Amino acid sequence: MQRPDWAPDGIDIERPSVARMYDYYLGGSHNFAVDRAAAQAMVAAVPEAPLMAQANRAFLRRAVQFLTDAGVRQFLDIGSGIPTVGNVHEIAQRNAPDARVVYVDVDPVAVAHSREILDGNDRAAVVQEDLRHPERILTHPDVRRLLDFDRPVAVMVVAVLHFVSDDDRPAELLRTLRAALAPGSYLVLSQASADGRSDEERAEAERIYRSTDNPLWIRSRGELAALFDGFELVEPGVVWVPQWRPESADGAEDAERSAFIGGVGRLGG
Repeated sequence: MQRPDWAPDGIDIERPSVARMYDYYLGGSHNFAVDRAAAQAMVAAVPEAPLMAQANRAFLRRAVQFLTDAGVRQFLDIGSGIPTVGNVHEIAQRNAPDARVVYVDVDPVAVAHSREILDGNDRAAVVQEDLRHPERILTHPDVRRLLDFDRPVAVMVVAVLHFVSDDDRPAELLRTLRAALAPGSYLVLSQASADGRSDEERAEAERIYRSTDNPLWIRSRGELAALFDGFELVEPGVVWVPQWRPESADGAEDAERSAFIGGVGRLGG
């Protein structure tokens, strides 16, 4: 397979990447044939897969709108993926030009493309790091340069936790992030759920993602709600993502088809 100009040296273009598969679901162009094949297999098993990605991206947009309306001007987006239209910095800085955004992703294609898009934007940066190492994220020079942790920060962990196993102790990872935050900060979480899905669909989805570097770890609504420990959930709580403050009543119809659950929590004190 020929390596395109935008692909960083050293990445394995013969193994699917979850970031590039997600880019494909959203209609992006930064993916390889192997990513498209895996994504198409997922669509064959779960036809709503592109809808799931789109519903989750719409949830992210509404959450950022809510946060800027609430006065938040600092965003730490962990597992940000490959930027597409409607990413965090576009929404936040359109509503609040002084907003600062740091993207964090482990995928080198996502990081390289983010750097290209953010070139010249002195209020945004991207860091190549993994959610599983929150201390390294919090102490990274670019994070410290742009974000003031003595003031409220919105931590976005959107469509990421289903790639973090229980063995990686997601609750502990989030507690480490929470400990660095000032009162008035927020946590935004979403992840895939098997609630309402057949055992066959779940098994096939898990099989497909085992071919990537990030196998699936699907959780229930109750399990995701527990990860907001220390935060006060913002209404309507943890719900199917189309049900979280939809822009219209029609936007929440057949919400369970999205297969993503999510919510927003506020740190009191």
